[in-house]
Amino acid sequence: MDTLRRLFFSLLIFSLASGLFAFWRQDRGGYGLIPFLQGQVPPAAMLLGQVDVPDEPAVTADDVPILTRLNQESAKLAAAVLPSVVSVTTRTVRQGAVSWHPFFGLVGERPRVVPGLGSGAIISTDGHVITNYHVIEGVSEIMIMTNDEKKYPARILGASQERDIALLQIESDRTDFPALTFTNSDEARVGEIVFAVGNPFGLNGTVTQGIISARDRRLAESELDYLQTDTVINPGNSGGPLVNIHGKIVGINVAIYRGDENVRAWQGVGLAVPSNDAKLVIDAIEGQIKTGGPRSMQMGYLGIELSRDPVMIDRSLLLPKNGALVTDVDPRSPAASAGLVPGDVIVKLNDEAFDSPADLLGKVRGFVEGEAITLHLIRDGRMIEIEAVLGPRPQ
Repeated sequence: MDTLRRLFFSLLIFSLASGLFAFWRQDRGGYGLIPFLQGQVPPAAMLLGQVDVPDEPAVTADDVPILTRLNQESAKLAAAVLPSVVSVTTRTVRQGAVSWHPFFGLVGERPRVVPGLGSGAIISTDGHVITNYHVIEGVSEIMIMTNDEKKYPARILGASQERDIALLQIESDRTDFPALTFTNSDEARVGEIVFAVGNPFGLNGTVTQGIISARDRRLAESELDYLQTDTVINPGNSGGPLVNIHGKIVGINVAIYRGDENVRAWQGVGLAVPSNDAKLVIDAIEGQIKTGGPRSMQMGYLGIELSRDPVMIDRSLLLPKNGALVTDVDPRSPAASAGLVPGDVIVKLNDEAFDSPADLLGKVRGFVEGEAITLHLIRDGRMIEIEAVLGPRPQ
C-alpha cells in the first residue's frame, strides 16, 4: 500500500512539473520536448541537410591570385616529376643458423627471405635509375615499380658505398622512360623550396614539400657534405629525389635524423646527398662501363683540409682569381707523400680553375683511387706543380 502511495505521489509531482514547464515554454519559440511529444514537425532549417549554405565561398580564387597560382604550379610540378620516380623493392635471402643436435648432428634452419624497400629516380630514357647504395646492398633480387604500377626486374650497374649512391638498369626494351635531370647543387640556397618524392612505408608516389634548411659544407675530405631539408622523409624515401621548383634533382634523399633511436618517423630533419656528388658517381660508373672497367667506384682521396673562404689571387699574376688555402694535411695521405704542406694555395687542378675550395674538393672526389692529378699552387710566393696519386678514402 505504501508503495502505491509513493508511486501515485511521484506521478503527481511529475505531472505538475510538466504542466508548469509547458506553461512557461508556450510563449517562447523553438522546438522542444513538448512539440515533439505533440507530434509537431521541426522547422526545415533544423533538419539535417536543410541548413542554409552560402551560395559563394568566403574566398574565391580571384581574392588570392598568388596562392591560387602557387597551388596550380605545385600540382603541375608534382604531375611532371612523379612519372620519373620509382619504387625499389628488394629481396635478400639469408641462410638460416646451423646448430648441433645430440641425435641429428648439425641441423640448419631454412633460409629466410628479407624484403626491402626504397625509392629511386629514372635519369635516362633507356632506364637508368639512381638510388641509395644501402637500398640495394647485398640483395638477391631487385624489382622496380614505376608510377603507372608497371613492374620490371633491375640489375646493379655500379655503386659507391662511401657516397651511398647506386646506379641500376631497368631490364626492359623501352627507350622512352621519362627521365629527370640534375641541377647544380652548389647553387642551392638555404630557404629554397624543394619537394621530396618517393615511396615512404610503401606508399607509392608520395610528394612532400619543404625547404632546404641548411647546407653542411665541411671542407675536410674525410667528411662528406649533405643538404638538410625539412621535407617529410620517412623509411622508404631513401634513394628518392629531392627536386627544386624546376623539377630538377638537387639531392638524393638518404637519411632522417632521429633524436630517439626508438622513433623511426620523421622529426623535421632529413639529409640528402647533393646532386653534384651524386652525378660524379653516376658519371664515373657510366664511364667505367663504357671502357669495360670495374663495376664499382671508390672516390679518390687526397688528404687535405681547406679554408672555407677562397683566397683572392692578384690578377697581375695571370692566374685564376680564386685559390684554396691548405690548412691541414693528413700525414699518412697521398697529399703528404706528394709534398703538400699547410700554407700552400692551390690555384689549379690539372690546369683547370675552380670556383671555390668546395668546388676543388668536389673535383677531387670526381677522380677514383689510383688516378694521378696535377696541382698548381703558390708556395712562398712562387708557382710550383705537384703530382699526386689519389689513394682510397678512409672509412
